Parts: sequence; structure tokens; C-alpha cells
Amino acid sequence: MKILVSNDDGIQSEGLKILADWASKLGEVTVCAPAKQQSAKSHAINIHEGPIRVESVPYSNVAHAYVVHSTPVDCVRFGTLGLKTHYDLVLSGVNRGFNMGEDMLYSGTVANIYEAALRGCRGIAFSTDPTSFEEANARLDDIWSYIVKHDLFSHCNHFNVNVPLNSKGILWTKQGGPYFTDAFVKINDNEYSQEGYSIYQLGNDLTLDTDAVMNGYISVTPVSVRRDDLEVWKKVRI
Repeated sequence: MKILVSNDDGIQSEGLKILADWASKLGEVTVCAPAKQQSAKSHAINIHEGPIRVESVPYSNVAHAYVVHSTPVDCVRFGTLGLKTHYDLVLSGVNRGFNMGEDMLYSGTVANIYEAALRGCRGIAFSTDPTSFEEANARLDDIWSYIVKHDLFSHCNHFNVNVPLNSKGILWTKQGGPYFTDAFVKINDNEYSQEGYSIYQLGNDLTLDTDAVMNGYISVTPVSVRRDDLEVWKKVRI
């Protein structure tokens, strides 16, 4: 199996190394990761700011690894389009901090597997509690076994996974609602800082990724690149 591993926290991230080392058990791994922290870049790509610098670097026990001086999605684009390679699986993460509910729209971690979809590759995004990678590291085998046991790739090719600390088990979930938002805080006359804070209110609908994770369960959510409202299209006939 040929596997591409990327993230949005940057090449130096502990979570990236954990994921790349684990993926090496499944097949041949290539790492393409941003040179620096690129969280909340969503599906941004660089097409107007000049050439993208890419450097081959030694990385853990991986044969091929590259630092890409651009966005997370450009890392996946370089790994596929730049290296002219098709991968059986694209893995993104492990992100420091959850990517669930509406926050998936902002996430570079999740956008990487959307790009994998556009390149015809299967993909899984992994995120965990911002305080520790320990639980995610310990549960990667279990998550993979869950996906294989339930033959999930026969139903969907792309999944978003969130791992809380001291997890109670794994649940099949759908996207929840608001989790975080931001305030624009004025620094001076011409500058503002965006400061994030949680607006999540604890619920008990364990079919939602937000409620499942905040109640201590690993969420596995099928995702798609579709941005139209298919139910409205089916309902309205013009």
C-alpha cells in the first residue's frame, strides 16, 4: 500500500511523526508537510505568490519526506501532482486539537482528505485533544480495525476521526454543530487579533461527532467534497 501522510501543524509536529510511524506498518509512506504551522487554512492553495519551495528532508523511518513551504492542501497536491504518484491512502494529522462539527470547514487537516478525494485517493483525517497525543497514538490500531471490520471503505472513501482522552470506545457519527468561534479583539487603530473560544453546549446525541467526543467517545464521521444541498435539489423540481 502506498500512503501519503500530511498535516496542518507543520513538519515539526509530534502528531505527524506518530501518524507516519504508525502508517509505516501498513505500507510505503511518503510525508509531505508544511514548513510551519498552517492551522485553519482550510482548502487554500498558493497560485499567485510565486513558486513553492519544496525540500527533501530526512524524517523518522520514512523513505521519502518533503517540507512544502505552502498550505496543507498544497502538500497533498505536491505529493500527488508534483511527485506524479497515486496513493492508496492519504492520512492527515494527528492534529493538536479537535476538528469536528462546523469547525471542519476551517480545518487544513480535514481539507487534506478533501484534496485526496479530488485526486482519487482514499483518506482519513485524525485529530485529538490539544493537551496530549498519547491516546491517539494508543488507539490508531483500534480505529483502523474498526474501519476494516465494518468495511467502511465500501461505503465511503473519506473519514474524519476525533480522539478524546481516556476514550470509552468508537462511534459512527455525523457532523455536529458549532464548537468554536472567534472574537475580533482590537489591538490598536489598525490591528485586530482573532481570539477563539468554545461555544459548544454539552449534549447527549451520540450520533453527532461533537457530542460523542465531548462525552468521551472516538468519532468516525464519513465526509464528502460535495457542497450542494442534494436534499433540496431532490425536493425542488423546476
